[in-house]
Amino acid sequence: MPIRHCIVHFIDKKPDGSAAVLHARDSELGESQAMENLLADLNESYNAKQGKAWGFFHEESGAYPFSGWLKEYQEGTRDFTAFSRQAVEHLQKLMEESNLSTGGHVLFAHYQQGMTDYLAIALLHHSEGVAVTDSLEVAPAKHLDLSQLHLAARINISEWKNNQQSKQYISFIKGKNGKKVSDYFRDFIGCQEGVDPPSETRTLLKAFSDFVESEDLAEEQAREKTKTLVDYATTQAKMGEPITLDELSGLIDEDRPRAFYEHIRNKDYGLSPEIPPDKRTLSQFQRFTGRAEGLSISFEAHLLGSKIEYDESRDMLIIRQLPTQLKDQLKRRKD
Repeated sequence: MPIRHCIVHFIDKKPDGSAAVLHARDSELGESQAMENLLADLNESYNAKQGKAWGFFHEESGAYPFSGWLKEYQEGTRDFTAFSRQAVEHLQKLMEESNLSTGGHVLFAHYQQGMTDYLAIALLHHSEGVAVTDSLEVAPAKHLDLSQLHLAARINISEWKNNQQSKQYISFIKGKNGKKVSDYFRDFIGCQEGVDPPSETRTLLKAFSDFVESEDLAEEQAREKTKTLVDYATTQAKMGEPITLDELSGLIDEDRPRAFYEHIRNKDYGLSPEIPPDKRTLSQFQRFTGRAEGLSISFEAHLLGSKIEYDESRDMLIIRQLPTQLKDQLKRRKD
């Protein structure tokens, strides 16, 4: 993970309406193992966060100037230190306007992963701990606590530059305690939500269920393909990468690598070629199966409560919207 540029500034601000005081660094951080470890740990913590949103820049304006400064940096008319200084001063002003905001160390890191350039911005906080010194004394010590990562964003610079139609080149952590806590950070980036990961993931799973049904697969085949989808999507989520429909289609059916992709396109589910996975939605996607005395039942867990209802008191499953092939067989049997 080559680090192109990295810098840290500090904003001293208490959540009591007091003024925010900026302590800005005047030069980039040099390359070091500690810096590489920090960025690796930051990415791991960020990728693991639930409740991230995906979006794109507002049109550049006085209210949303960040994208303009980033563009100047990318074009070489502003160096990284000047860019980060301008940005952190803007963040300082927004913090002062938000009484609930708390200061911290603001990290800006431009790095490369594979062939893709990213800009990570995170507000970091310390936790108090203890350490044993070289003289074997126990002494208080501070350390960066990435488990308390609540305000951070990651911009896919490559996609922003090369795909003007994209609405998901920015990801950011959404606040758990309401808009007031985190909106100022989203406004600092100048980001608007463009993709709803839970909704997109549910639509993908619906498309997959329809595909499995249309293919009339044997239970073992359906189970294997379900596992392939969930494993791939979960891996992408852990890495902070989107689900690529073309790649997923090839994994689901190696003999017909375009089959699932064409199913999605032909049925017009409205899915983008790349989908940010939602881990909570994926965790709920599993198959219930059972066999007994010539009866075989199998269905995805997300169908419970919609197409399938379980009545425990009467030991019954109520199935709505039967598969077309099953209905045709039952009609023929009746005739």
